Amino acid sequence: MSRKIALDTHSPAPATPQMDTQRALYFKVALRLVPLLIVCYVVAYLDRINVGFAKLQMQDALGFSDAVYGLGAGIFFIGYFLFEVPSNLLLQRIGARKTITRIMVLWGITGCAMATVSSPAAFYGLRFLLGVFEAGFFPGVVYYLSQWFPRHRRGQILGLFMTGFPIAGVIGGPVSGWAMSRLGGVAGLAGWQWLYIVEAAPAVLLGIVTWFTLSDDIGRANWLTEPEREALRHALHAEGSDTEAKHTGQLRQVIADPKVYVMSFAYFTFICGTYALSFWLPTVLRSAGATSVERVGWLSAIPYGIAAVGMVLICRNSDRLLERRWHGALAAFTGAIALSLLPLMAHDLTATIVLLTIASTTVFVTLPLLWSLASDYFAGSSVAAAAIAFVNSLGLLGGFASPFAMGWLKTLSGTLSSGLYLMTTLLALGACALLCMRTGRQANA
Repeated sequence: MSRKIALDTHSPAPATPQMDTQRALYFKVALRLVPLLIVCYVVAYLDRINVGFAKLQMQDALGFSDAVYGLGAGIFFIGYFLFEVPSNLLLQRIGARKTITRIMVLWGITGCAMATVSSPAAFYGLRFLLGVFEAGFFPGVVYYLSQWFPRHRRGQILGLFMTGFPIAGVIGGPVSGWAMSRLGGVAGLAGWQWLYIVEAAPAVLLGIVTWFTLSDDIGRANWLTEPEREALRHALHAEGSDTEAKHTGQLRQVIADPKVYVMSFAYFTFICGTYALSFWLPTVLRSAGATSVERVGWLSAIPYGIAAVGMVLICRNSDRLLERRWHGALAAFTGAIALSLLPLMAHDLTATIVLLTIASTTVFVTLPLLWSLASDYFAGSSVAAAAIAFVNSLGLLGGFASPFAMGWLKTLSGTLSSGLYLMTTLLALGACALLCMRTGRQANA
Protein backbone atom coordinates (compact mmCIF):
# COMPACT_ATOMS: atom_id res chain seq x y z
CA MET A 1 0.00 0.00 0.00
CA SER A 2 2.76 2.42 0.93
CA ARG A 3 4.52 1.71 -2.34
CA LYS A 4 1.36 2.45 -4.33
CA ILE A 5 0.91 5.75 -2.52
CA ALA A 6 4.54 6.67 -3.24
CA LEU A 7 4.10 5.94 -6.90
CA ASP A 8 0.88 7.94 -7.11
CA THR A 9 2.67 11.05 -5.85
CA HIS A 10 4.64 11.05 -9.09
CA SER A 11 1.65 10.99 -11.41
CA PRO A 12 2.32 13.14 -14.50
CA ALA A 13 1.27 16.78 -14.10
CA PRO A 14 -0.47 18.77 -16.84
CA ALA A 15 1.99 20.39 -19.26
CA THR A 16 2.71 24.12 -18.82
CA PRO A 17 4.60 26.60 -21.04
CA GLN A 18 7.52 26.45 -18.58
CA MET A 19 7.63 22.65 -18.84
CA ASP A 20 7.59 22.88 -22.63
CA THR A 21 10.54 25.29 -22.48
CA GLN A 22 12.42 22.89 -20.20
CA ARG A 23 11.73 19.96 -22.51
CA ALA A 24 13.07 21.96 -25.46
CA LEU A 25 16.21 22.89 -23.50
CA TYR A 26 16.94 19.32 -22.42
CA PHE A 27 16.24 18.08 -25.94
CA LYS A 28 18.85 20.56 -27.18
CA VAL A 29 21.38 19.34 -24.62
CA ALA A 30 20.62 15.69 -25.35
CA LEU A 31 20.92 16.22 -29.10
CA ARG A 32 24.33 17.80 -28.62
CA LEU A 33 25.82 15.24 -26.23
CA VAL A 34 24.03 11.90 -26.38
CA PRO A 35 24.32 10.82 -30.07
CA LEU A 36 28.12 11.24 -30.04
CA LEU A 37 28.42 9.41 -26.72
CA ILE A 38 26.21 6.60 -28.02
CA VAL A 39 28.46 6.20 -31.08
CA CYS A 40 31.52 6.19 -28.82
CA TYR A 41 29.92 3.54 -26.63
CA VAL A 42 28.99 1.43 -29.65
CA VAL A 43 32.63 1.38 -30.73
CA ALA A 44 33.79 0.75 -27.15
CA TYR A 45 31.40 -2.15 -26.73
CA LEU A 46 32.38 -3.61 -30.11
CA ASP A 47 36.01 -3.62 -28.98
CA ARG A 48 34.98 -5.50 -25.86
CA ILE A 49 32.78 -8.15 -27.44
CA ASN A 50 34.17 -8.64 -30.96
CA VAL A 51 36.35 -11.32 -29.44
CA GLY A 52 33.13 -13.38 -29.28
CA PHE A 53 32.82 -13.30 -33.08
CA ALA A 54 36.57 -13.58 -33.67
CA LYS A 55 36.43 -16.81 -31.63
CA LEU A 56 34.59 -18.53 -34.49
CA GLN A 57 37.83 -18.42 -36.55
CA MET A 58 40.55 -17.28 -34.18
CA GLN A 59 40.19 -20.19 -31.75
CA ASP A 60 40.86 -22.86 -34.37
CA ALA A 61 43.52 -20.81 -36.18
CA LEU A 62 45.58 -20.31 -33.01
CA GLY A 63 44.64 -23.55 -31.24
CA PHE A 64 43.08 -21.85 -28.18
CA SER A 65 40.90 -23.90 -25.82
CA ASP A 66 37.60 -22.59 -24.46
CA ALA A 67 39.35 -21.97 -21.14
CA VAL A 68 42.06 -19.86 -22.83
CA TYR A 69 39.41 -17.95 -24.74
CA GLY A 70 37.31 -17.36 -21.62
CA LEU A 71 40.30 -16.11 -19.63
CA GLY A 72 41.41 -13.82 -22.46
CA ALA A 73 37.93 -12.42 -22.91
CA GLY A 74 37.60 -11.77 -19.19
CA ILE A 75 41.08 -10.45 -18.38
CA PHE A 76 40.05 -7.18 -20.04
CA PHE A 77 38.09 -6.42 -16.87
CA ILE A 78 41.08 -6.88 -14.56
CA GLY A 79 42.84 -3.99 -16.28
CA TYR A 80 39.58 -2.05 -16.24
CA PHE A 81 39.13 -2.73 -12.51
CA LEU A 82 42.63 -1.59 -11.55
CA PHE A 83 42.47 1.74 -13.42
CA GLU A 84 38.79 2.62 -13.12
CA VAL A 85 38.84 4.89 -10.05
CA PRO A 86 42.13 6.66 -10.97
CA SER A 87 40.73 7.43 -14.43
CA ASN A 88 37.58 8.98 -12.99
CA LEU A 89 39.52 10.99 -10.43
CA LEU A 90 41.59 12.30 -13.33
CA LEU A 91 38.37 13.17 -15.18
CA GLN A 92 37.31 15.42 -12.33
CA ARG A 93 40.67 17.17 -12.52
CA ILE A 94 41.18 17.59 -16.29
CA GLY A 95 37.60 17.33 -17.62
CA ALA A 96 35.57 14.92 -19.72
CA ARG A 97 36.84 16.14 -23.09
CA LYS A 98 40.50 15.31 -22.48
CA THR A 99 39.65 12.10 -20.64
CA ILE A 100 37.35 10.63 -23.28
CA THR A 101 39.67 11.65 -26.13
CA ARG A 102 42.64 9.98 -24.40
CA ILE A 103 40.64 6.83 -23.70
CA MET A 104 39.31 6.44 -27.23
CA VAL A 105 42.57 7.03 -29.08
CA LEU A 106 44.52 4.58 -26.90
CA TRP A 107 41.89 1.84 -26.97
CA GLY A 108 41.52 2.24 -30.75
CA ILE A 109 45.23 1.66 -31.28
CA THR A 110 45.23 -1.32 -28.90
CA GLY A 111 42.11 -2.80 -30.50
CA CYS A 112 43.83 -2.75 -33.91
CA ALA A 113 46.86 -4.42 -32.36
CA MET A 114 44.65 -7.41 -31.47
CA ALA A 115 45.14 -8.46 -35.11
CA THR A 116 48.76 -9.35 -34.25
CA VAL A 117 47.88 -11.96 -31.60
CA SER A 118 49.66 -15.27 -32.15
CA SER A 119 49.87 -16.81 -28.67
CA PRO A 120 47.85 -16.99 -25.42
CA ALA A 121 50.35 -14.61 -23.74
CA ALA A 122 49.85 -11.95 -26.43
CA PHE A 123 46.09 -12.48 -26.27
CA TYR A 124 46.04 -11.98 -22.50
CA GLY A 125 48.41 -9.00 -22.63
CA LEU A 126 46.52 -7.02 -25.26
CA ARG A 127 43.12 -7.75 -23.71
CA PHE A 128 44.51 -6.53 -20.37
CA LEU A 129 45.84 -3.33 -21.98
CA LEU A 130 42.51 -2.78 -23.73
CA GLY A 131 40.88 -2.80 -20.28
CA VAL A 132 43.51 -0.41 -18.87
CA PHE A 133 43.03 2.11 -21.67
CA GLU A 134 39.24 1.94 -21.69
CA ALA A 135 39.01 2.22 -17.89
CA GLY A 136 36.87 5.13 -16.83
CA PHE A 137 34.90 5.57 -20.03
CA PHE A 138 31.55 4.23 -18.89
CA PRO A 139 31.46 5.62 -15.32
CA GLY A 140 32.95 8.83 -16.65
CA VAL A 141 30.05 9.25 -19.04
CA VAL A 142 27.52 8.35 -16.31
CA TYR A 143 29.03 11.02 -14.07
CA TYR A 144 29.28 13.50 -16.96
CA LEU A 145 25.61 13.11 -17.89
CA SER A 146 24.60 13.48 -14.23
CA GLN A 147 26.18 16.96 -14.39
CA TRP A 148 23.73 17.97 -17.13
CA PHE A 149 20.46 16.16 -16.44
CA PRO A 150 18.42 16.14 -13.19
CA ARG A 151 17.20 12.98 -11.55
CA HIS A 152 13.79 12.74 -13.22
CA ARG A 153 15.44 12.75 -16.68
CA ARG A 154 18.42 10.49 -16.02
CA GLY A 155 16.73 7.13 -16.48
CA GLN A 156 15.75 7.83 -20.07
CA ILE A 157 19.06 9.57 -20.88
CA LEU A 158 21.12 6.71 -19.46
CA GLY A 159 18.81 4.26 -21.21
CA LEU A 160 19.45 6.06 -24.51
CA PHE A 161 23.19 6.12 -23.91
CA MET A 162 23.26 2.45 -22.99
CA THR A 163 21.46 1.42 -26.14
CA GLY A 164 25.09 1.37 -27.26
CA PHE A 165 25.04 -2.22 -25.91
CA PRO A 166 22.42 -3.59 -28.28
CA ILE A 167 23.25 -1.21 -31.14
CA ALA A 168 26.80 -2.58 -31.06
CA GLY A 169 25.29 -6.03 -31.45
CA VAL A 170 23.01 -4.95 -34.30
CA ILE A 171 25.94 -3.41 -36.18
CA GLY A 172 28.67 -5.68 -34.92
CA GLY A 173 27.05 -8.96 -35.89
CA PRO A 174 26.68 -8.26 -39.63
CA VAL A 175 29.97 -6.30 -39.80
CA SER A 176 31.83 -9.08 -38.00
CA GLY A 177 30.35 -11.72 -40.26
CA TRP A 178 31.18 -9.64 -43.34
CA ALA A 179 34.76 -8.93 -42.25
CA MET A 180 35.53 -12.55 -41.43
CA SER A 181 33.91 -14.02 -44.52
CA ARG A 182 34.74 -11.36 -47.15
CA LEU A 183 38.06 -9.84 -46.10
CA GLY A 184 39.90 -13.06 -45.27
CA GLY A 185 43.08 -13.20 -47.34
CA VAL A 186 43.18 -9.46 -48.17
CA ALA A 187 46.73 -8.14 -47.60
CA GLY A 188 47.62 -11.57 -46.26
CA LEU A 189 45.45 -11.19 -43.15
CA ALA A 190 42.85 -13.66 -41.91
CA GLY A 191 39.20 -12.67 -41.53
CA TRP A 192 39.41 -12.51 -37.73
CA GLN A 193 42.39 -10.12 -38.00
CA TRP A 194 40.45 -7.77 -40.27
CA LEU A 195 37.56 -7.93 -37.78
CA TYR A 196 39.70 -6.31 -35.08
CA ILE A 197 41.05 -3.61 -37.40
CA VAL A 198 37.70 -2.68 -38.95
CA GLU A 199 35.95 -2.36 -35.58
CA ALA A 200 38.73 -0.65 -33.59
CA ALA A 201 40.09 1.95 -36.02
CA PRO A 202 36.99 4.22 -35.79
CA ALA A 203 37.75 4.82 -32.08
CA VAL A 204 40.78 6.94 -32.99
CA LEU A 205 38.71 9.16 -35.30
CA LEU A 206 35.93 9.47 -32.71
CA GLY A 207 38.47 10.53 -30.12
CA ILE A 208 39.40 13.48 -32.31
CA VAL A 209 35.72 14.35 -32.89
CA THR A 210 35.11 14.23 -29.13
CA TRP A 211 37.88 16.79 -28.54
CA PHE A 212 36.13 19.34 -30.75
CA THR A 213 32.52 18.54 -29.76
CA LEU A 214 32.14 17.92 -26.03
CA SER A 215 32.00 20.70 -23.43
CA ASP A 216 33.50 19.88 -20.05
CA ASP A 217 30.63 21.42 -18.11
CA ILE A 218 27.60 23.71 -18.38
CA GLY A 219 29.69 26.85 -17.86
CA ARG A 220 31.88 26.09 -20.91
CA ALA A 221 29.01 25.20 -23.24
CA ASN A 222 29.23 28.13 -25.67
CA TRP A 223 26.43 26.54 -27.73
CA LEU A 224 24.00 27.48 -24.92
CA THR A 225 22.76 30.96 -24.05
CA GLU A 226 23.40 32.33 -20.59
CA PRO A 227 19.71 31.94 -19.55
CA GLU A 228 19.86 28.31 -20.72
CA ARG A 229 23.03 27.66 -18.71
CA GLU A 230 21.45 29.24 -15.66
CA ALA A 231 18.31 27.11 -16.01
CA LEU A 232 20.42 23.92 -16.12
CA ARG A 233 22.45 25.01 -13.10
CA HIS A 234 19.30 25.86 -11.16
CA ALA A 235 17.74 22.42 -11.80
CA LEU A 236 20.85 20.60 -10.61
CA HIS A 237 21.32 22.89 -7.62
CA ALA A 238 17.70 22.36 -6.50
CA GLU A 239 18.22 18.60 -6.74
CA GLY A 240 21.52 18.64 -4.88
CA SER A 241 20.16 20.70 -2.00
CA ASP A 242 18.18 17.78 -0.55
CA THR A 243 20.79 15.09 -1.20
CA GLU A 244 21.54 13.01 1.85
CA ALA A 245 24.17 14.78 3.91
CA LYS A 246 26.47 11.81 4.26
CA HIS A 247 27.26 11.91 0.54
CA THR A 248 28.93 15.29 0.82
CA GLY A 249 31.77 13.84 2.86
CA GLN A 250 34.99 12.12 1.91
CA LEU A 251 35.36 9.09 -0.34
CA ARG A 252 36.05 6.91 2.70
CA GLN A 253 32.47 7.54 3.85
CA VAL A 254 31.18 6.29 0.53
CA ILE A 255 33.41 3.21 0.73
CA ALA A 256 32.07 2.52 4.23
CA ASP A 257 28.43 2.70 3.06
CA PRO A 258 26.89 -0.84 2.97
CA LYS A 259 24.47 0.23 0.23
CA VAL A 260 27.44 0.76 -2.09
CA TYR A 261 28.28 -2.94 -1.79
CA VAL A 262 24.69 -4.00 -2.34
CA MET A 263 24.72 -1.93 -5.53
CA SER A 264 28.07 -3.41 -6.52
CA PHE A 265 26.86 -6.98 -5.98
CA ALA A 266 23.69 -6.39 -8.01
CA TYR A 267 25.77 -4.78 -10.74
CA PHE A 268 28.23 -7.71 -10.64
CA THR A 269 25.42 -10.20 -11.31
CA PHE A 270 23.89 -8.07 -14.08
CA ILE A 271 27.30 -7.71 -15.73
CA CYS A 272 27.76 -11.50 -15.52
CA GLY A 273 24.50 -11.97 -17.40
CA THR A 274 25.30 -9.22 -19.91
CA TYR A 275 28.69 -10.60 -20.89
CA ALA A 276 27.49 -14.19 -20.85
CA LEU A 277 25.17 -13.08 -23.65
CA SER A 278 27.66 -10.80 -25.39
CA PHE A 279 30.62 -13.18 -25.51
CA TRP A 280 28.77 -16.46 -26.06
CA LEU A 281 25.77 -15.46 -28.19
CA PRO A 282 27.55 -16.29 -31.49
CA THR A 283 28.52 -19.71 -30.11
CA VAL A 284 24.93 -20.40 -28.96
CA LEU A 285 23.57 -19.46 -32.40
CA ARG A 286 26.07 -21.67 -34.20
CA SER A 287 25.27 -24.59 -31.89
CA ALA A 288 21.55 -24.08 -32.60
CA GLY A 289 22.06 -24.47 -36.34
CA ALA A 290 23.45 -21.21 -37.78
CA THR A 291 26.45 -22.80 -39.43
CA SER A 292 28.05 -19.98 -41.46
CA VAL A 293 29.84 -17.03 -39.87
CA GLU A 294 27.87 -14.58 -42.00
CA ARG A 295 24.52 -16.11 -40.97
CA VAL A 296 25.51 -15.96 -37.30
CA GLY A 297 26.29 -12.27 -37.76
CA TRP A 298 22.92 -11.42 -39.28
CA LEU A 299 20.88 -13.52 -36.84
CA SER A 300 22.66 -11.97 -33.85
CA ALA A 301 21.30 -8.58 -34.91
CA ILE A 302 17.73 -9.69 -34.09
CA PRO A 303 18.08 -9.96 -30.27
CA TYR A 304 20.20 -6.83 -30.10
CA GLY A 305 17.87 -4.76 -32.30
CA ILE A 306 14.76 -5.59 -30.28
CA ALA A 307 16.70 -5.07 -27.05
CA ALA A 308 17.59 -1.50 -28.10
CA VAL A 309 13.89 -0.58 -28.42
CA GLY A 310 12.91 -2.44 -25.26
CA MET A 311 15.56 -0.70 -23.18
CA VAL A 312 14.33 2.76 -24.12
CA LEU A 313 10.66 1.89 -23.45
CA ILE A 314 11.33 0.29 -20.07
CA CYS A 315 13.60 3.15 -18.95
CA ARG A 316 11.02 5.70 -20.07
CA ASN A 317 8.41 3.97 -17.94
CA SER A 318 10.84 3.93 -15.03
CA ASP A 319 11.32 7.70 -15.37
CA ARG A 320 7.57 8.26 -15.59
CA LEU A 321 7.00 6.45 -12.29
CA LEU A 322 10.36 7.45 -10.73
CA GLU A 323 10.76 3.77 -9.83
CA ARG A 324 13.96 1.78 -10.43
CA ARG A 325 14.15 -1.25 -8.12
CA TRP A 326 11.08 -3.20 -9.24
CA HIS A 327 11.71 -2.44 -12.90
CA GLY A 328 15.27 -3.75 -12.56
CA ALA A 329 14.41 -6.77 -10.41
CA LEU A 330 11.57 -7.98 -12.65
CA ALA A 331 13.81 -7.56 -15.71
CA ALA A 332 16.57 -9.59 -14.04
CA PHE A 333 14.16 -12.39 -13.05
CA THR A 334 12.77 -12.53 -16.59
CA GLY A 335 16.27 -12.66 -18.08
CA ALA A 336 17.21 -15.46 -15.67
CA ILE A 337 14.22 -17.54 -16.78
CA ALA A 338 15.06 -17.01 -20.46
CA LEU A 339 18.69 -18.08 -19.94
CA SER A 340 17.61 -21.17 -17.98
CA LEU A 341 15.44 -22.31 -20.90
CA LEU A 342 18.19 -21.98 -23.54
CA PRO A 343 19.73 -25.44 -22.90
CA LEU A 344 16.29 -27.03 -23.39
CA MET A 345 16.02 -25.42 -26.84
CA ALA A 346 19.65 -25.99 -27.84
CA HIS A 347 18.84 -27.41 -31.30
CA ASP A 348 15.82 -25.24 -32.17
CA LEU A 349 17.15 -22.13 -33.89
CA THR A 350 13.86 -20.19 -33.83
CA ALA A 351 13.24 -20.85 -30.12
CA THR A 352 16.86 -19.99 -29.37
CA ILE A 353 16.54 -16.59 -31.10
CA VAL A 354 13.30 -15.85 -29.19
CA LEU A 355 14.90 -16.71 -25.84
CA LEU A 356 18.05 -14.74 -26.67
CA THR A 357 15.87 -11.74 -27.57
CA ILE A 358 13.98 -11.89 -24.27
CA ALA A 359 17.20 -12.39 -22.32
CA SER A 360 19.04 -9.58 -24.14
CA THR A 361 16.24 -7.05 -23.63
CA THR A 362 15.70 -7.78 -19.95
CA VAL A 363 19.31 -8.34 -18.90
CA PHE A 364 20.68 -5.31 -20.77
CA VAL A 365 18.02 -2.98 -19.31
CA THR A 366 19.08 -3.81 -15.75
CA LEU A 367 22.24 -1.74 -16.30
CA PRO A 368 20.73 1.71 -17.03
CA LEU A 369 18.13 1.10 -14.32
CA LEU A 370 20.82 0.34 -11.75
CA TRP A 371 22.89 3.34 -12.85
CA SER A 372 19.85 5.59 -12.62
CA LEU A 373 19.44 4.40 -9.04
CA ALA A 374 23.14 4.91 -8.31
CA SER A 375 23.35 8.37 -9.88
CA ASP A 376 20.23 9.38 -7.92
CA TYR A 377 21.85 8.13 -4.73
CA PHE A 378 25.14 10.01 -5.27
CA ALA A 379 23.58 13.16 -6.75
CA GLY A 380 25.23 16.29 -5.37
CA SER A 381 28.14 14.41 -3.82
CA SER A 382 31.57 15.98 -4.03
CA VAL A 383 32.99 12.49 -4.70
CA ALA A 384 30.27 11.31 -7.08
CA ALA A 385 32.65 10.48 -9.94
CA ALA A 386 34.92 8.39 -7.73
CA ALA A 387 31.95 6.72 -5.99
CA ILE A 388 30.34 5.76 -9.32
CA ALA A 389 33.70 4.46 -10.54
CA PHE A 390 34.11 2.45 -7.32
CA VAL A 391 30.74 0.73 -7.80
CA ASN A 392 31.49 0.17 -11.47
CA SER A 393 34.95 -1.27 -10.86
CA LEU A 394 33.66 -3.78 -8.28
CA GLY A 395 30.70 -4.77 -10.42
CA LEU A 396 32.75 -5.09 -13.59
CA LEU A 397 34.67 -7.96 -12.05
CA GLY A 398 31.64 -9.86 -13.30
CA GLY A 399 32.97 -9.17 -16.79
CA PHE A 400 36.01 -11.25 -15.87
CA ALA A 401 34.17 -13.90 -13.85
CA SER A 402 31.41 -14.58 -16.39
CA PRO A 403 33.39 -15.50 -19.55
CA PHE A 404 36.10 -17.23 -17.52
CA ALA A 405 33.58 -19.37 -15.59
CA MET A 406 31.58 -20.21 -18.70
CA GLY A 407 34.72 -21.08 -20.70
CA TRP A 408 36.07 -23.24 -17.88
CA LEU A 409 32.74 -25.03 -17.38
CA LYS A 410 32.38 -25.59 -21.13
CA THR A 411 35.88 -27.07 -21.27
CA LEU A 412 34.98 -29.44 -18.41
CA SER A 413 31.49 -30.44 -19.54
CA GLY A 414 31.57 -29.89 -23.30
CA THR A 415 28.38 -27.76 -23.21
CA LEU A 416 27.31 -24.28 -22.15
CA SER A 417 24.42 -25.56 -20.04
CA SER A 418 26.14 -25.45 -16.65
CA GLY A 419 27.45 -21.96 -17.34
CA LEU A 420 23.99 -20.71 -18.34
CA TYR A 421 22.48 -22.16 -15.16
CA LEU A 422 25.16 -20.38 -13.13
CA MET A 423 24.26 -17.08 -14.83
CA THR A 424 20.57 -17.76 -14.11
CA THR A 425 21.31 -18.14 -10.40
CA LEU A 426 23.42 -14.98 -10.29
CA LEU A 427 20.76 -12.87 -12.04
CA ALA A 428 18.13 -14.06 -9.56
CA LEU A 429 20.41 -13.13 -6.66
CA GLY A 430 21.06 -9.73 -8.22
CA ALA A 431 17.31 -9.11 -8.48
CA CYS A 432 16.92 -9.92 -4.79
CA ALA A 433 19.79 -7.57 -3.91
CA LEU A 434 18.20 -4.76 -5.91
CA LEU A 435 14.90 -5.21 -4.06
CA CYS A 436 16.80 -4.87 -0.78
CA MET A 437 18.32 -1.60 -1.97
CA ARG A 438 16.48 1.23 -0.22
CA THR A 439 18.02 4.69 -0.16
CA GLY A 440 16.32 6.86 2.43
CA ARG A 441 14.34 9.67 0.76
CA GLN A 442 14.70 7.72 -2.52
CA ALA A 443 13.41 4.49 -1.01
CA ASN A 444 10.96 4.01 -3.77
CA ALA A 445 13.46 4.75 -6.50
